[in-house]
Amino acid sequence: MSRSTPNDAPPPLPEPLRVAVADSHTHLDMQSGTVEEGLAKAASVGVTTVVQVGCDVKGSRWAAETAAAYDNVHAAVALHPNEAPRIVHGDPDGWSRQGARTGGGEAALDDALAEIEALAALAHVKAVGETGLDYFRTGPEGMAAQERSFRAHIEIAKRQGKALVIHDREAHADVLRVLREEGAPERTVFHCYSGDAEMARECAAAGYYMSFAGTVTFKNAAPLREALAVAPLELVLVETDAPYLTPAPYRGRPNAPYLIPLTVRAMAAVRGIDEDAMATALAANTARAFAY
Repeated sequence: MSRSTPNDAPPPLPEPLRVAVADSHTHLDMQSGTVEEGLAKAASVGVTTVVQVGCDVKGSRWAAETAAAYDNVHAAVALHPNEAPRIVHGDPDGWSRQGARTGGGEAALDDALAEIEALAALAHVKAVGETGLDYFRTGPEGMAAQERSFRAHIEIAKRQGKALVIHDREAHADVLRVLREEGAPERTVFHCYSGDAEMARECAAAGYYMSFAGTVTFKNAAPLREALAVAPLELVLVETDAPYLTPAPYRGRPNAPYLIPLTVRAMAAVRGIDEDAMATALAANTARAFAY
């Protein structure tokens, strides 16, 4: 008898969208099944493009290679905010979760950033990210490394003419401060937007894109829906962040790009527009944000 629970099972296919959209942020390398299977399943419900996001050097290389192999995959490359302190200090709470303290210091971070820039220069790499600040998983001892890495990624994005994809977890004020101090790239995306309506207005004034994930469907996410309601429609994107953040009613089960229609429909309801209009805007916005 199987010991698996219902939460292990992938949710069923949603009703297909009539207007195709893109998943602006996903991690195919962390999902079950092959890339081909994942892309085919997504395409069957109208999700015809994905942005594959790297979180460390190895994952960024994989993202670039995958984007080179598939026309409907675009890559974003970076060191996740929690990866920077791991590299510098051997922080076991870094992205790679290596138990041993194997940090290589500032020089190791510089070496990793150089690899990220080399990848960012590739034509099929459309963005530098996810980078930013994460105060949920990294304590005060890791903040300096995070901020140094974030600033370096901003400069890489500007030098290479690529979009910047922001990871902002419990660090809104400092993320916005660093962007002001460094000068944000022309195209900046707040992945898995987690701010409130006031922050959405600030992002809109700066021309930042706000990408909404399955979290916008959660019952306890009223502030997110308020943010979506005031964000200019031309600055709104949609994403899965799969395999995480599965939209309702399947929260807690494995996420994948094929579940984007659930979030698109929830977003359309918040905006008071039909799903075709929502999908049309999302498709155009994602292509403009990532310049593909």
